[in-house]
Amino acid sequence: MAAALSSFDAVVAGAGPGGSVAAFELARSGAHVALVDKARFPRDKACGDLVGPRGVELLGELGIAPEGVVSLGDMAVIGPSGGRVILPAVPGLTYPGCAWALPRKVFDDVLYRAAMEAGAVAITARVAAVEVEDGGGDGVGGAAVVHLDDGGRLRAGALIGADGATSAVAGSVGMVRADRVQWGFAVRTYIDAEVELPVIVLFDEEPGVGFPGYGWLFPGPDGQANAGVGVGAGSDRRAGARATRYLDTFLEHLRRLGLLPVDAVAGPRLGGWLKMGMLGTSPVSGPVLLVGDAAGLVNPLQGEGIAQAMSSGRAAASAVLGVGGGGDAGAVYAQWLRQHQSAYQGSTAALQGLLLANPRMVSRLGRALTWPPIGRRLAGGWAIYWNDLVTGAAPGRARSLARVASGAIRGATAASPSRRELGRALGRPRPSAGPGEGLRAIVRLHADPSARDHRVSDQLIADRRADAEEG
Repeated sequence: MAAALSSFDAVVAGAGPGGSVAAFELARSGAHVALVDKARFPRDKACGDLVGPRGVELLGELGIAPEGVVSLGDMAVIGPSGGRVILPAVPGLTYPGCAWALPRKVFDDVLYRAAMEAGAVAITARVAAVEVEDGGGDGVGGAAVVHLDDGGRLRAGALIGADGATSAVAGSVGMVRADRVQWGFAVRTYIDAEVELPVIVLFDEEPGVGFPGYGWLFPGPDGQANAGVGVGAGSDRRAGARATRYLDTFLEHLRRLGLLPVDAVAGPRLGGWLKMGMLGTSPVSGPVLLVGDAAGLVNPLQGEGIAQAMSSGRAAASAVLGVGGGGDAGAVYAQWLRQHQSAYQGSTAALQGLLLANPRMVSRLGRALTWPPIGRRLAGGWAIYWNDLVTGAAPGRARSLARVASGAIRGATAASPSRRELGRALGRPRPSAGPGEGLRAIVRLHADPSARDHRVSDQLIADRRADAEEG
């Protein structure tokens, strides 16, 4: 006998930052939402543990304030020849001049608990398969049935796949071309060491041949530093093993540089895959929307993904709320991706592809950027562009430099295969429901004010007004 079918307005698969924020937004706006994850929280995750300025700002907008964070400012970058440059942390018009450090075991649990407190239903299970029910000839509407490994089945008008780089949701629905994905792999360890500044280290595998990634040493709470190595692997996931092989060598390099005590002992290692630049992935298919790593929303230049995961999770939730059960949330979400993610992700993915194919160029570029006479002149603009902070940056020379770099790289990569592929994956804008239509429909389904919180985020209102003006 088939397992009973539980119905929800939305199902979110994966309770990392993107999934928990999506579930939080949906639940506090009155939707009946299931948050599915294979792990019981709190659980650990391989990461550098830094939440960038945009992520810090977003958490403030959501009203989520984790305790115990370490606020970080400037970052040091050390090049293959030993040159050092300080990348300044400068407040923008729309984000603060700091990042936060907090172990993912703690940070993810804070977001998960916030989603639960908002009214999301926690389900501990793995996604085994997904069936998509067609909503009609135009592909709009429909529903998704999620089959769980414990035999459970969940049906919803929207499924948000937030289950990471190797997303079971995306694989089950056929939203990924593995041979086109731009993979990365990172491995980290914790070390009892006081670290003053976050440090990025660019190094050569052999003289003149740059390593296709970087190492890092970041401060953390309670004197526990986070050290790791990340590598770009292109479409060949076998190359990810290089990060694991180089970790011990990198830690010894940090000791030689005087950044770690000679007797510092590394703890257990944990690694994980990254999917970068949105390549090889269709982020929307019928009622299925992918966010965060599942959508490839990881910065191809430096591997940041937490802010992108949270912002895309909120955008996907807003799209679902904005159109309700009868509209095309996928079209609204794809429009958000085009406006806020595709230009940077597409151009830097193309740039990363070029660098991976030219390791000697990687070495020369790393040496040039960290040569103090050049590095000091470019540091402000480098910090803004590298961290995808051009939009919302404060006026000044640094923003001007970042805009020049952004324009030049976008222009140089405009005809690249990766940019064309990303354009096809996001498709063309389609009309969406009018402001508030879907939200009112969901609230009508849950009319008892004592049962759920019906507050609507300011971001949702702003997004829907913008959609109406553009339509």
